[in-house]
Amino acid sequence: MSVKIYRVTGRMRIGMQWQRFSLELLATKPSEAVEMAYSRLGSRHKLKRSMIRIEEVREISRDEVKRTEVLQLLSMESLVKW
Repeated sequence: MSVKIYRVTGRMRIGMQWQRFSLELLATKPSEAVEMAYSRLGSRHKLKRSMIRIEEVREISRDEVKRTEVLQLLSMESLVKW
């Protein structure tokens, strides 16, 4: 399976307000990108899934990527995970 770049956008509830978010994630399919978004936002902001509303999951090209970390991960020849 090839890794693709997905942009996941939506809203998350912080306190009494809903804030917009946009994440660029490397995943093999859209459902995997959604799970990664829930995981990342939940652990970073201590949110439950009911406090996160995903509005769009879209595959994007390398030219549309705004985060340099994503481009650096794509340029690596191999990744060793311990």
